[in-house]
Amino acid sequence: MQERVAKLQRRIRAVAGDRDKLVGRTRETLAKCGFYVSNQHNLRSISFDLVARRDRQLLILKALCNIDSLSPDDAEEMKLMASMLGASPMVIGMHSSNADLEDGILYTRFGIPIVSEGTFSDFMLEGVPPLVYAAPGGLYVRLDGDMLREIRQARVISLGTLAEAIGVSRKAIQMYETGMGAMVDIASKIEEFLDAPLVVPLDPFAYATEVADQFKELEKFKGDNKDVFEMLTEIGYSVVPTKKAPFEAFAREEELLLLTGIGENPVMTERKARVVGNLARVAERKSVIIVQKKTSAEEIEGTPLVTKDELRKADHSDDFMELVLRREKRRVP
Repeated sequence: MQERVAKLQRRIRAVAGDRDKLVGRTRETLAKCGFYVSNQHNLRSISFDLVARRDRQLLILKALCNIDSLSPDDAEEMKLMASMLGASPMVIGMHSSNADLEDGILYTRFGIPIVSEGTFSDFMLEGVPPLVYAAPGGLYVRLDGDMLREIRQARVISLGTLAEAIGVSRKAIQMYETGMGAMVDIASKIEEFLDAPLVVPLDPFAYATEVADQFKELEKFKGDNKDVFEMLTEIGYSVVPTKKAPFEAFAREEELLLLTGIGENPVMTERKARVVGNLARVAERKSVIIVQKKTSAEEIEGTPLVTKDELRKADHSDDFMELVLRREKRRVP
């Protein structure tokens, strides 16, 4: 029994080591492309590994050896992060439970785009996009529907004639012309019959974020942080709690977004402030840690510390933000 436990522990450590290496290689690829990348914090309990920014493009990335280990909660939190920060989420993976991920193919889990390390590198470094995406039933491509229709009509080819030549229904041809994906073999037959390139490349970052139902009503705030969320709401912030992030909530007031953490003890407060501050700098947002008692430090590496009493005394979001800005010491990236 002990031998089996020891073997399992060794296997877990090996997988964790492989994942850490994958995160490190992903950081290197992003850095080569000119991205400003967050530190590798190695926090297992959060839904993402890296945040990266280049100009106005912001990415939220997670690295996984086995993409089937992506949980619905992780995916929902990544969507929430993307929605709040105006970012694109993505998972870089090595394999599923059944097979290695193939290069040049875009996969998805719970609405999150997933690519192999090779696909990610090709797209980021060489500008080579994936052409194929995996979906229930097989592998598909997207056709230029407008061009397909124009070529068909210019050559006076009826829907029925093309459908018969390809071996699909007239309805299917109509759907391809209006944007429906086609299976790879069908797309090849269409291109061969019309002697025209019709497959369009995929942009793995062109992800339309679903605004998750995370804007919880005040009465739904629960747990030890409820009082902080209520105080922020009372002075004018819209508060969106997080579940799997290194901070406890987003606090928004018009165009201003605060990454808001809550310090529980000095050691955890210091670590949280460093992590949250690093993420905020990359995302070009503000950050703050709400603490129980005043300490000798008013900020940690650019992240202001504000006590609950100071928050309670604020009459308006402007008062609170003035305090945050006064204590903030931004470090130039």
